Amino acid sequence: MRILVYGAGVQGCELAHRLAQNEKNTVTLLARGEWKERIDQKGLTIRHWAQLKTTVDRVPTIETLAPEESYDIVFVTVQAGQLPEILPVLKQNKSEFFVFVGNQPHARSVLQAMQRPADKIAFGFQNNGGRRENGQVISVHAGIGMTVGGATAPLSGTFRQRLQAAFAGVKYKLTFYSDMDEWLKCHLALILPVCYVCYACNGDLTKATAEQRKLMLDAAWEGCMMLKAAGVPVNDAENTSYYEACTPGRKKMDRMMLMMTKTPLGRLCASDHAMHAVEEMHYHDEAFEAIRATTRTAMPAWDTLRNEMPSWKTLLLRSKHRV
Repeated sequence: MRILVYGAGVQGCELAHRLAQNEKNTVTLLARGEWKERIDQKGLTIRHWAQLKTTVDRVPTIETLAPEESYDIVFVTVQAGQLPEILPVLKQNKSEFFVFVGNQPHARSVLQAMQRPADKIAFGFQNNGGRRENGQVISVHAGIGMTVGGATAPLSGTFRQRLQAAFAGVKYKLTFYSDMDEWLKCHLALILPVCYVCYACNGDLTKATAEQRKLMLDAAWEGCMMLKAAGVPVNDAENTSYYEACTPGRKKMDRMMLMMTKTPLGRLCASDHAMHAVEEMHYHDEAFEAIRATTRTAMPAWDTLRNEMPSWKTLLLRSKHRV
């Protein structure tokens, strides 16, 4: 199976590594600049943080995607804010099946822009974090996999079988979900409050207070309630039952938040990305606020965290100086 991973960040590199474990796959990675040169010369090097091992894969790379190039599946792993620039390139390509991987608040719009049948476009979220440093990827996960499905409907049997074939024999869990537009919006309801606290603590989540840990989950609950008010069919079993105060699910999430703010997991899984992807988080914040503007949902915990962080203008300026 010919597979293209379009984007060589942490998500794309981990995905390319996993797909390359299936000997029936021919995997190509779209990368650019010095990072492409590094992969070409030294191989795709990944330090699997929790597993205490390093892998090196020889994965061929390309720098551009030509319209006539055809792949059995194209996995798109660029940040959501970068998609408007590359969607015309993807739309013109002759490949049939595309999977957009990562946080995406506009799944329906992306589906429409691709001008493909709905059963040829999927959206997924891969459960790893990390960063790039010293010529390698640091990838953090307890067990790698992807939640994947159509924008608002289950994937066709053909698409599911194609994905299962791509990961055949690979330690990679596929979880099929029927409404990824809902799933991804609900995911942002948790991710954004965590990012607000990251910014308030200047990237050091160990400085987060007990009150901020509580407010992150209160805000996630408010975010889901707002999405419901906006007409999003929120899956309560997967979301609100974990955020509502005094419930078993909330107690589990309280423990997770404590671990995240008191161990290196917080830096590797949240704050590293938040501090190095300010433009992406700003994009998601604006998208979420646009949905909120269509409702009258009170979100006091959300507003408290959002107001405690520096302004987006300040954060964007800092990120440019950091680069």
